[in-house]
Amino acid sequence: MRDAIELQHMRLALSQAQNAWDLGEVPVGAVVVKDGEVIAIGFNHPIGTHDPTAHAEIMALRAAAQVLGNYRLPGCELYVTLEPCIMCAGAMLHARLARVVYGAADPKTGAGGSVLNLFAQEQLNHHTELVGGVMADACGQLLKDFFAERRERLKQERLQRQAVAHAHLTDDELND
Repeated sequence: MRDAIELQHMRLALSQAQNAWDLGEVPVGAVVVKDGEVIAIGFNHPIGTHDPTAHAEIMALRAAAQVLGNYRLPGCELYVTLEPCIMCAGAMLHARLARVVYGAADPKTGAGGSVLNLFAQEQLNHHTELVGGVMADACGQLLKDFFAERRERLKQERLQRQAVAHAHLTDDELND
């Protein structure tokens, strides 16, 4: 039963990640759940908001805190499509989340075990359960597709600029 619920919440997080992609942001989505009910959603939006803290997890945590009227979110679970970074992991611990479930691992900035595991620090006064790898393939593929599309778009833009520069050079050569 818990597996089916995790999949349902991760699918919703993936739909939030798609919202980020649609805005040209790195596609990461998050969902906060309390007592089995979704209370908040969020997606990456640091570029559009000019806010380096506007990660999907932070957006969802902020919305959940508003819903509950408390910066602490005891009994809440957060589902996110990508392993949290250190900033987001710190915010999750400060929010006193009961549980964090993520999809794809992040080998570059992951603070849930890929680079370091902030959740495993025994010195901290709060401990949040961490589960990774839920729908990891789908979550990872969304990111791979996004970056492949972005690389292709940038390549086409570069080729177009080169073609325009070459055309101007040819025109100048003809006028000489």
